Amino acid sequence: MSGCLFCKIAAGEIPSEEAYADEEVYGFHDISPQAPVHVLLIPRKHIASMNDASEADGALLGKLLLAARKVAAKLGIAEGGYRLVNNCGEDGGQTVHHLHVHLLGGRGLAWPPG
Repeated sequence: MSGCLFCKIAAGEIPSEEAYADEEVYGFHDISPQAPVHVLLIPRKHIASMNDASEADGALLGKLLLAARKVAAKLGIAEGGYRLVNNCGEDGGQTVHHLHVHLLGGRGLAWPPG
């Protein structure tokens, strides 16, 4: 999708601090981190939200979560623990309409989150 901020980041058209990259998933450090570690993981394929994912996207969604696990290990937060968040829709707090997972960690995280 040509106007999508995250599509442009994944394509390298907008600079980002890369945390992970493969053919289907891109991860980058959030510019406004909410924890010591805050990485956004996105599919390179444009999917507007979880509500727009199809059965055919199942393997890609699995790869997204496995990429998060790899980044958590790489950044040293896997053992202590981390949180994965996917905001979906306006009431869910989604502000960029490209499916993404927040990887948060590096400190204790409170519950409930919102």
